[in-house]
Amino acid sequence: MTNEKQQLKKESFPINKPLRDYLDTYKRLTKTNVFYEDLLRFQGAISVFDKEGKDTLWVRVYYNEYERAEIDKNLKKIYTLLHSDGNESSFAFLNVDQIDFCTFGNSKPFRIKVRNILNDNYTHFYIKKADASRIYGLELEHILSPNRINYLVFKDTLIEEHIVGIPGDVFIEKNLKECTEHEKAQIAKQFVKFNERCMIGLLGDMRSYNFVIIPIYDFDQLVFKIRAIDFDQQSYEGSFKLYKPHLFKENFQYNQLVQNKLSQSSIEQYQNEERSVLVKRLRDSKVRIHDLLVAMKSTPLAPKEHIEQLGKEIYNYTLDLNFKKATSMGEIVEAALNFMKRNFRFEGDD
Repeated sequence: MTNEKQQLKKESFPINKPLRDYLDTYKRLTKTNVFYEDLLRFQGAISVFDKEGKDTLWVRVYYNEYERAEIDKNLKKIYTLLHSDGNESSFAFLNVDQIDFCTFGNSKPFRIKVRNILNDNYTHFYIKKADASRIYGLELEHILSPNRINYLVFKDTLIEEHIVGIPGDVFIEKNLKECTEHEKAQIAKQFVKFNERCMIGLLGDMRSYNFVIIPIYDFDQLVFKIRAIDFDQQSYEGSFKLYKPHLFKENFQYNQLVQNKLSQSSIEQYQNEERSVLVKRLRDSKVRIHDLLVAMKSTPLAPKEHIEQLGKEIYNYTLDLNFKKATSMGEIVEAALNFMKRNFRFEGDD
């Protein structure tokens, strides 16, 4: 799995003016004194191992003493901006316990652990080099999915809230065998819906280590949700297959749950439910999704050959000429959302 992760590299796309204007309009821009490049000036690092002694491929970094005090102060400021109003009155109760650096993947993030010293509760957030692809993925997730996304951008630095959950590959290895048959059926249902959201929103590379399973206690039962945690491959790949999580070999056991626990009619029912809910979200966010697509269509997000290949493949799937005519990934996403709106309309819709 390590080699596969390291191979999944793509070009990082800068934030252009239309995207920055969009982020400003919807209060995603902030001001901070810590840039991603500042955190790269660490003086030393040690490998981080999990509870079983396996290398996590993260390293814990250290800074010169005179730099660390300033870095800690600015990281606390970022924490308050992300989770409240930026007020510095809480700084005395916060401690930056750890700064870890990820050595694989596209975004090479820093993971910051901030602890409240009054009660020992802690929270993580991430600092990354901003990439337009990822930002569009975050925004589409925020608008189209049942999940809200908390992030901020400062110039070319991206700050993201940690998404809590059990990584999908870890869940398969350690948790799935403990699930009841009813719980497995619930996971199968959620995987069908998750697959549908990724395919419609063109979120690629949703292998098991790029999403999390979230167990939730509800009265006398345990229910599950599935959330994406990696948005680097938003609207980039040319093959339509790479936007369908059920086709990845890493997700084989989730797909097996679907095949074993759900009838074809149930699968179609859950697909239709997710499409219908997605159209309702589009209806409730008309202005925002319009503004996002305007910015997205102005941003180069993939090589020309990827755009042409994807447009043709989705045209063959839908017979909608708008996909074939698309000249940007933004136009393909717009065509996908318009296709959904035409085919899943509600009384009272325009």
